[in-house]
Amino acid sequence: MKRKLLALLSCTFAGFCSAETLTVERIFSDPALGGTAPRALEYSPDGRRVTFLKGRDEDYNRYDLWEYNIADRQSRILVNSDSLHSGNEVLSDEEKARRERQRIYGSGIMEYSWSEDGKSLLFPLAGDVYYYNLDKKSARRLTETEAFETDVRVSPKGRYVSFIRDQDIFVVNLKSGKERALTTDGQGPIKNGMAEFVAQEEMGRMTGYWWSPDDSHIAFLQVDESPVDEVTRSEIYADRIEMISQRYPAAGRANVKVRLGVMEVASGKIRWVNLGEEQDIYIPRVDWARDNLLTFQWQSRNQQKLELRVFDLNNGKTRKLLKESSDTWVNLSDDLYFLENSDQFIWSSERDGFKHLYLYSLNGKLQKQLTAGNWIVDELEAVDEKKGVVYFSGRKDSDIERHLYSVQLQGEGGIQRISTRSGMHGIEFAEDGSGYLDKFTSITTPPQVSLHRSNGKRITWLEENAVVEGHPLFPYIDQWITPEFGTIKAPQGHRLNYRLYKPANFDESKRYPVMVFVYGGPHAQVVTNSWDKHINQFMAQQGYIVFSLDNRGSANRGTAFENPIFKNMGGPEVEDQVIGVKFLRSLPFVDSNNIGIYGHSYGGYMALMSMFKAGDYFKAGVSGAPVTDWMLYDTHYTERYMGNPNTDAEAYQASSVFPYTDGLKGPLLIYHGMADDNVLFTNTTRLIKQLQDNGQQFELMTYPGKKHSLRGKQTRIHQYTMIKDFFDRHLRDDS
Repeated sequence: MKRKLLALLSCTFAGFCSAETLTVERIFSDPALGGTAPRALEYSPDGRRVTFLKGRDEDYNRYDLWEYNIADRQSRILVNSDSLHSGNEVLSDEEKARRERQRIYGSGIMEYSWSEDGKSLLFPLAGDVYYYNLDKKSARRLTETEAFETDVRVSPKGRYVSFIRDQDIFVVNLKSGKERALTTDGQGPIKNGMAEFVAQEEMGRMTGYWWSPDDSHIAFLQVDESPVDEVTRSEIYADRIEMISQRYPAAGRANVKVRLGVMEVASGKIRWVNLGEEQDIYIPRVDWARDNLLTFQWQSRNQQKLELRVFDLNNGKTRKLLKESSDTWVNLSDDLYFLENSDQFIWSSERDGFKHLYLYSLNGKLQKQLTAGNWIVDELEAVDEKKGVVYFSGRKDSDIERHLYSVQLQGEGGIQRISTRSGMHGIEFAEDGSGYLDKFTSITTPPQVSLHRSNGKRITWLEENAVVEGHPLFPYIDQWITPEFGTIKAPQGHRLNYRLYKPANFDESKRYPVMVFVYGGPHAQVVTNSWDKHINQFMAQQGYIVFSLDNRGSANRGTAFENPIFKNMGGPEVEDQVIGVKFLRSLPFVDSNNIGIYGHSYGGYMALMSMFKAGDYFKAGVSGAPVTDWMLYDTHYTERYMGNPNTDAEAYQASSVFPYTDGLKGPLLIYHGMADDNVLFTNTTRLIKQLQDNGQQFELMTYPGKKHSLRGKQTRIHQYTMIKDFFDRHLRDDS
């Protein structure tokens, strides 16, 4: 208390404390503290405009459809969502689940798609489908039913609009306005054109149907969920309990059955593709190579084999183009591009230990490796076939930054870096490769969006989002803390990246408590030169050192860095976090006796494992929505890293938190949403039961009606206030 009073008096007499104090309430209030950067950015197919969704200043979770017109260099709203539907949106259960899988939250226009000719846009709103004509500047409502339409799109030639309704595929002929059901047997466990749970959550595939380039056919997956265990779970809300029957494919249990069909739109005739004798498989990707050539990626249940196969509509035969294999697992990607002017395609592979691009012929023969080195390609961004240039994002210059690069299709002339500013560049190219959108952030720069020529020259800002007077962040910028980045050499020889925030009014002669913010899981990276979570900034301004380290198993460092967690989750990750704490203890300004850890989801699992297995290093921990037993998580994610529990039971037991609960030495706070359909609430109820049986004390907070992401401004305010108060009680003494 004395310290706070002295600080207040010095501020008053000096007269220089004009900046506002950052609070949790302000972080989650309108307008958004980091500015309202647009999302869902897309070039129009004709290259005349850029469209995007933008939240409102008065409510950053309410989205409208905007455009930036390249000719007149003006941004303007195209569709105000309130003009078509206002008030509460009652979402279907399918749409709620779909948005949770996409990690999007809000209301209004949440997604849209372009017609191939660039003259119209399509979007769902409040369960119906709208078709917006750019010339007429008007929206036409295509459906008005009690049912909820999802996965809406315009066919490539612009003749149809397609969508999913009641587990079937429908089309509307735009010329006649006539609606037709293409499939009719979608009911109960049978779903047509829809992505199953693990496809949405783990494969990044949100759809189950694909138009052929000439509009004549639709390829689709028919999913039969009947083999999957039907579990009944309770979703506990503030005023009710709903018993939800959900088919959840837990590790080691049965998956859905899938069939891949190709339908002729005019006749409705379906041809089923031969997927082979093995039925316990995944189909993670489907793409059309030509009007008559459909490709699909076939993945084994153990995910150690991935094959690119092609189905020829002309002869009805299927053949294998290429195969990837691994002793651990094969990662999925979206890096598949079929050249239009030659019988070749581009594919990415990690066969040399790092993800790189390769050029193949359509007969499956490798032509050449386009990129190489001890760094990874993030994504194939575009191909300009006329110029013979391939554009990709990657980590050639730094594994904590993402840049745009180019390489000649013939592999000559080396790799050229196009982006210049240090940070993270999110790229969206025009179809013809003439230019691109750059959604950029750095640790000191909130999201900005700019329009560039393909050589990197900036044409204009779409959203400069400059932190000047009038920007929401401006009143706080004088006290904003820039973290330090560094590396630690582990005893085993690998290099670990870290990020460290020093507390506000840092005095190197003092010793400060530490909050370790962790995720630690695969396919994720915390330590990047990008705009960071405000909670880390807030805790630093509250007098904490905030430290994060990317342990082995995390993404974008190559297979040798990822693979140590294979059948060993919770082992190498905790070892590396302990190395991070040992580094912290070597710093003279760290209070070594007051180091806490916080994480959510996989980070929640990491917080538990760190508290249970390394209690001498972490005094207190906060675990949010944690996995506690990998037997409770889904097949595709868990078996990729842990094998099948029917054959790898010992690995599952060793990676569960339960054998280690006796190691808990310090205060522990657990929180979880009571309607979580991803990391089921059962993970937490099983843990609290064991801790109670052990006679071990802990703190618990549950959130009625909340899913895995704990969406909602007031919920987030409560969550982070609770975390801050917990660490204040256990890691510091202001008396």
